[in-house]
Amino acid sequence: MAPIVEALAEIGITHPFPIQALSIPIAIQGTDMIGQARTGTGKTLAFGISLLQRVAVPGEEAYDELDAPGKPQALVMCPTRELALQVTRDIAIASTIRKARVMTVYGGVSYDAQLDKLTDGVDVVVGTPGRLLDLANRRSLDLSHVKVLVLDEADEMLDLGFLPDVEQLIAKTPNDRQTLLFSATMPSAIVSLARRHLSHPVNVRAEAHDAQATVPDTTQFVYQAHPLDKPQIIAKLLQAPGADRVMVFCKTKRGVQRLADELEERGFTATSIHGDLTQLAREKSLKQFREGKAQVIVCTDVAARGIDVAKVSHVVNFECPDDEKTYIHRIGRTARAGNSGVAVTLVDWADVTRWRVINRILDLPFGDPQESYSTTPQLLEDLQIPAGTKGRLVPEKPREERSSDSGRDRRDRGGRGDRDSRGGRGDRDRGRSRDSASDDREGAVERPRTERAERPKRSRTRRRNGEVVAATEGAAPVEVLDVQDAVVAAPSSVAGAAGATGAARKRRRRRRSGGGGTSSANGSSPASASGPEGSDG
Repeated sequence: MAPIVEALAEIGITHPFPIQALSIPIAIQGTDMIGQARTGTGKTLAFGISLLQRVAVPGEEAYDELDAPGKPQALVMCPTRELALQVTRDIAIASTIRKARVMTVYGGVSYDAQLDKLTDGVDVVVGTPGRLLDLANRRSLDLSHVKVLVLDEADEMLDLGFLPDVEQLIAKTPNDRQTLLFSATMPSAIVSLARRHLSHPVNVRAEAHDAQATVPDTTQFVYQAHPLDKPQIIAKLLQAPGADRVMVFCKTKRGVQRLADELEERGFTATSIHGDLTQLAREKSLKQFREGKAQVIVCTDVAARGIDVAKVSHVVNFECPDDEKTYIHRIGRTARAGNSGVAVTLVDWADVTRWRVINRILDLPFGDPQESYSTTPQLLEDLQIPAGTKGRLVPEKPREERSSDSGRDRRDRGGRGDRDSRGGRGDRDRGRSRDSASDDREGAVERPRTERAERPKRSRTRRRNGEVVAATEGAAPVEVLDVQDAVVAAPSSVAGAAGATGAARKRRRRRRSGGGGTSSANGSSPASASGPEGSDG
């Protein structure tokens, strides 16, 4: 144990965590192992230092004796890109003495840089299963010389559906490799995976079996809150003393972006991470939060696994988590590396039963969360929010200005802007209330009514069968003979004209209605005068 402690002291770790002290002596011997420890207790360095002890780096005699120098000797699989980048950074820090070549492989970026690094030669590869399998199938990544295989956050990879890709990658590695599984929770799926791919593994648990799954240094609060009042609670929490870096978790990508935009509109420096953002935007947001340029980061569960940001003061669950594992990993972003933190969970009325199940499994004392609002004195006292704190730092914008700003933001993000794709009114017009529309009508300047110019009368000539019957202007009404009299008087010459007269009179008196027919001049039914009922003639 003494050489391990001395090696850790050389890279700045003077007081190793139990998982590091227990797992490193076993892992450096080449034994398969399952490591379980609470979040924030140094699992990354536990397997990182172990695999660095088993690989050969350029300049050593063992490196020249390798069958394929430059091919990856260690492979680490992570569920998310952000976690892969963090693991790469931690292993690079641990290899400052031996100078091992570590690279990250993940999707969302160009292949060229990754292919160039693989061509130059690497010792340790850290990546996500999708891009790793893609490069392996293209024969750009050779895994036939891997000595150590590590699955970090193994349970999350199984939950995200990575099991087929993971098994294909494992099949491409040698059978005599060393396999290490590390996670904060070990469900039955991990046990079955270990039985298939591990050889006589040693299960290392860094705490007692009856120990609490959550970190004791995390102060937890659970409130039953209304969804419309939650942004107000978070806005007041951001003004509490010590709320320097706050992580807020939401279930959906839309919910993340909506809350981040609202916090920015209230005057807070907020950023977001979710799946709809590009990889460059996600890295930029996380960098702003790490450097302190953003006080709050709103994210989905993509940031709940393994993301290590120093001194996160508060973690807020905007909605109730789906299960106890999600709750453990979310609140594990605070109180890391011996620090303390605060975890706040806001439960909707519909999720009370789900929370009670999580509370019972984790054996927490929050079975009946108290109904609370942003003005509840107990909530303000628990979260150390000063009395009289408002929910915004800047005055609220007028309705029209906020609508125009939101439309401009949508256009900047490639949205529909002020008009939607169907050509209708955009959100700016739809968002106006009836009161504001009536106010606009009342405040509008009434236009003076202009008199129409007197139009000249037009004279019309009525014709029947091509002959002028009478003039419209100043003419007497036209006398029309009865059809029957006309037929009797002149059956051969007047019959055609009488029929045309009846048809003209029917056309003049025809009117449109919902479902009725047209009435005839002689009182006959529509069916007998103009064909079938409902016909237009």
